[in-house]
Amino acid sequence: MLLASVPEWSGAQLSGNWGVIVHYAVIHVQLALAALLLGCIGALILGLLSFRYRRVYAVVLAFSNAVYAMPSLGLLFIIAAITGRILDDHPLIIALALYTLTILVRNIVEGLRAVPPAVTDASSAMGFTRRGRLLKVELPLAVPAISAGLRVATVSTISLVSVAGIIGRGGLGFLLTQGFQKDNPWEIWAGVLATVALAGIIDVLLVVATRAVTPWRRIGVRNG
Repeated sequence: MLLASVPEWSGAQLSGNWGVIVHYAVIHVQLALAALLLGCIGALILGLLSFRYRRVYAVVLAFSNAVYAMPSLGLLFIIAAITGRILDDHPLIIALALYTLTILVRNIVEGLRAVPPAVTDASSAMGFTRRGRLLKVELPLAVPAISAGLRVATVSTISLVSVAGIIGRGGLGFLLTQGFQKDNPWEIWAGVLATVALAGIIDVLLVVATRAVTPWRRIGVRNG
């Protein structure tokens, strides 16, 4: 969304500007979810390849760690220069998706490796193919580890979206940048608190979703 189409902050006080905060929050969530979706797709592909081929895992980790070590604003400008799309959100989404790889790939691989050998042997004895074992046994059992990585990646992504506020984008990050430029603490606090609230809400939703798709863990806890 172009900056020209975004409404201006209209006052020095928080009261009366809820519509502006919600507007930026919606943009913030859209950017974060787009980056997470792209990152999850890439991490799942790389994670499965890394689980099967150890040499691939070493290369993927080296690349993702190198990307994660880069300053977020610098990576954003590099991708914008490569794509030639500095005036839209695509460079930001790509940069944030790359940052998620370090967290998600590692959790996917370690979650799959943590599946007990006795379980995989039993599934093979029951006639599961390699693909069937992966989809019906190994990935479901790796969900808690993957979910833990996804929660960290989600909170990190929601926080990093704000970086694009420096160039007039980034959802709630624009409130932070504009607040500093205008020396308006109300605007800064609105951006900070709304970002924290978004991260908390989405984190809770992920916890609930993880519990919903792993009912055997609840049964194990009750039996224990």
